[in-house]
Amino acid sequence: MSQQPAPAPARQPLDEHAADSVRAYAADQRAKVDVLASVLEDIAANGYPSPESGVPWETARDAHLARLADEQPRVA
Repeated sequence: MSQQPAPAPARQPLDEHAADSVRAYAADQRAKVDVLASVLEDIAANGYPSPESGVPWETARDAHLARLADEQPRVA
């Protein structure tokens, strides 16, 4: 076996529309991760929130399903 790493595959360039879509997706994911990180930092600094201050999962689920039902249909 060779000790040399395998060569990296050549990359296929994206057209401008595809590149913009990838950048938008990356920004969306980064924003979600930033929200999660801030929640975890708050828990680390202040402890867990009390159960009384939370929202029952059924209520959160129903609100999320209602938001999904109100959205315009999208093409994947």
